[in-house]
Amino acid sequence: MRISIFVPFFPPKHFGGFEIASDNIANYLTKTGHEVHVLTRLDKGLPKESMKDGFYVHRVYWPMIRIFGGIIFWIKMFWNLKKIEPDIIHIQAFGFETPIFLLIKRLLKKPCVIWAQGSDVYVQWMFKEPISKIIFKKADAIIALTDDMKNKMKNIYARDIDVLPNGIDLCKVKCLSKQNVREELGIQKDRTIILFSGALTPIKGLTYLIEAITYIKDKNKQLILVGDGEERDKLEDLVKKLKLEKYVIFIGKVPYDEVFKYMVASDIFVLSSLSEGLPNVILEAMASGLPIVATRVGGIPDIIKGNF
Repeated sequence: MRISIFVPFFPPKHFGGFEIASDNIANYLTKTGHEVHVLTRLDKGLPKESMKDGFYVHRVYWPMIRIFGGIIFWIKMFWNLKKIEPDIIHIQAFGFETPIFLLIKRLLKKPCVIWAQGSDVYVQWMFKEPISKIIFKKADAIIALTDDMKNKMKNIYARDIDVLPNGIDLCKVKCLSKQNVREELGIQKDRTIILFSGALTPIKGLTYLIEAITYIKDKNKQLILVGDGEERDKLEDLVKKLKLEKYVIFIGKVPYDEVFKYMVASDIFVLSSLSEGLPNVILEAMASGLPIVATRVGGIPDIIKGNF
């Protein structure tokens, strides 16, 4: 089967849980014998057409022209799909632009599957309810990551919705030794490492996490933050204000494979998010054998059982 997957952003320049999940899906479908074509936005310095792990990646330029830039992008997207002639169109997440894809599906007479990813369900966006109703009604199939996500979607429009959680590649942690990666990363053997990995954005609730470190000041305990984002300067200022420089370490953005080294080197994983779908990073922490402390939001209670 020839499958086209549309995802707004894609590796190697984007490594959020949403992008990693899309990469994993394309990879798995390819390994099971399908011809997969990923369609995404063109990032500077990357080719328009390439191959990755056996599947095709088509990157479409979005001109920085108000209104007309989007029109040009979607016309190009249509011609790409027409040239590919997919048997099925798969859309990773839904949003304001999804009805355009449903129009393309109708023009090409192809079935369309929409896989909700979290922020599209839990975060408010302009005209969300009326647009979502159109999307849910017209899509040939809809997938949610969790039961909670499914129920919220059915509150907008009652229809059949399948639940299929994201998965991860376990091979990335199998060959890693805690002792070896600690030596490689320069982490002392006697340190208890509390790890956060993700974007440094307001939705991740990192202000509260850093403030919580004031209650466990101990020279042998450190919070390591892996990732970057708009709140980094603000969070670094907060660390200085609370005099936590010895206890909170900012690593910055690292290559995706490097994240697993920090996972294996750590002792506890913490996710302080204010909103989530089904965060891949928790699955990665589980695969790395870490105990997890997380907020009870979105799909997190579906995969973490315990006292809250």
